[in-house]
Amino acid sequence: MTTYDFTTLLSRAERVLGQLEAWLPPVPPSPDWTSTAFRWRKKGAIAWLDAVKHISTIHTEDLMHIDRQKTILERNTLHFLEHKPANNVLMTGARGTGKSSLVKAMLAKYAERGLRLIEVDKSDLADLADIVDLVAHRPERFIIFCDDLSFEEGEASYKALKSILDGSIASAGDNILVYATSNRRHLMPEYMSENLQAKHQSDGEVHPGETVEEKISLSERFGIWLSFYPFKQDDYLDIVYHWLRELGCPEEHIETSRTEALQWTLERGSRSGRVARHFARDWAARHISS
Repeated sequence: MTTYDFTTLLSRAERVLGQLEAWLPPVPPSPDWTSTAFRWRKKGAIAWLDAVKHISTIHTEDLMHIDRQKTILERNTLHFLEHKPANNVLMTGARGTGKSSLVKAMLAKYAERGLRLIEVDKSDLADLADIVDLVAHRPERFIIFCDDLSFEEGEASYKALKSILDGSIASAGDNILVYATSNRRHLMPEYMSENLQAKHQSDGEVHPGETVEEKISLSERFGIWLSFYPFKQDDYLDIVYHWLRELGCPEEHIETSRTEALQWTLERGSRSGRVARHFARDWAARHISS
């Protein structure tokens, strides 16, 4: 083969390779393992762990009137970091009462000890097995965080979550836990008609129908359930005053915010930590001179 023929062949091969590369999906970027928080991102045919550049930080001392829930979650997280047995956690209840903030507070407190957070949207739960494989050999301890989790009738992505929690032949690995928040205790809609499927045994026992059993089986795979409740008026005001102090309001002026703080809750129809913080920001901006 002459030099000319070889050059022509090489040129044609390069063109063919170029055409093949155009059809192949791009290689996903490598995770930045120096980060402490990640989001699972998807674009077309590729998916990757995207490091969070600006992490929303909150501290455990900022979360008031949820002491029991805080104690249990912190104890479980410490067990996880110490390579002791630990449970997946489902946090349910009133909106704005600190469920997701409590998870972020665990990251802020224990990131230096190797805790990491991976936020996964409900629509991406089918990729959980890929995430588990990606971090399986890392030395850090990963919490997969699913916020505001619930499933509508007919959605199948909850099956991937069930497998990771407990039910697949493949282990999720000892460096992974799932922390999820939801407004629903059983994560799926429940209907009055499902009660008609219950079976009454001759000995008086009542057995739920298959549909109800299927819905309950998902939440039961979480080893710890934590319930959050709406705050009483005095609890709500305590949280308002806390955030006003954090924002630099003089102590002698904080009491004067009481009436406006209560009016704020009436307009929003909720007494929660989130509402308290929103009010404190608004009140501080209007009353603290720059």
